[in-house]
Amino acid sequence: MKALLLSLWRFRHFMLSSIKAEFRGRFARSKLGALWMILNPLAQATIFAIVLSEFLGARLPNSTNKADYPIYLMAGTAAWGLFAEIVTRCTTVFIDYSNTLKKIAFPRLCLPMIVGGSAIINHILLLIATSAVFLFLGNAPQLAWLSLPIGMALIIMFGFGLGILLGLLNVFSRDVGQVLGIVMQLWFWLTPVVYTAESLPKQFRFLAEVNPMAGLVKIYQDALLYGKFPDWASLLIPFICVTSLFLFSFWIFRRASADLVDAL
Repeated sequence: MKALLLSLWRFRHFMLSSIKAEFRGRFARSKLGALWMILNPLAQATIFAIVLSEFLGARLPNSTNKADYPIYLMAGTAAWGLFAEIVTRCTTVFIDYSNTLKKIAFPRLCLPMIVGGSAIINHILLLIATSAVFLFLGNAPQLAWLSLPIGMALIIMFGFGLGILLGLLNVFSRDVGQVLGIVMQLWFWLTPVVYTAESLPKQFRFLAEVNPMAGLVKIYQDALLYGKFPDWASLLIPFICVTSLFLFSFWIFRRASADLVDAL
C-alpha cells in the first residue's frame, strides 16, 4: 500500500494536468463551459421537485414549508450524483484509456484518481450553486453544513472502492458495464432521495437499513435541510463497510493490475 501511494504521489502532476485537459476537452467550443456541470444536475433536481411536489403532491412529513421538499431532493441528488459519477466512470475508465495504458508507463491507478478528481470538482461547484438556490428558498447556511466533508469523504471512498472493483471486472467481462446502468437506476430508487425512509411501508424499511447509500445521503439531507449533524453512532457500520471495501479494492487492484493490459 505504501509503495502504491508513493507512486501516485510521484505522478501527481500527471494526474492534475490530465484533469485540466479533461475539463478543457469536455467544454471546448462551449459558450457556457463548466456551467453545464452545474446546470444539468440542477435542472434535473428542479424538474423532479416540480413534478413530484406540484403535480403529484409530494411533501415531507410534518412539514408545512413548500421549499423543504425541493431542498431535501436537491441535497439527496447532489450526494447520489457524486457516488454515481465515480462508480460509473471508474467502471469504464480502463477500457476508455486502453490505448494510453498500452503506450505510456504510469501507475494504472492514476486513471481512477483522475476520474475521482474530476467528479470532486464537479461536486464542489454543484454544492456552491445549490447553496445559492437554498439561499433563494430561504435556507441560510448553518453550522451543520460543516459535516458535509465527512459525508463527501465517505461517498468518495465508497464510490472508489466499488468503482475500481467493477472497473477491473469490466475489463475481463464487458457485461459488467452493461448491467451497471440498470443496477444504478434501481439502486437510486431504493435510496431515500425522492422520498423519506419513514414513508416506506414497514415491510420494506429494511432496504434503507441495509443500503449504505441511504445513511450517506442522509448526512447531506440532515445538514442542508434540517441543520442537523449526523448521528455518529449510526455511521459506525457504514464507515466500517466503506473503509473495508476501499482497502479491499486496492488489494485486489494490486493483484490484478499485472494482467490488466494483457486483458485489454
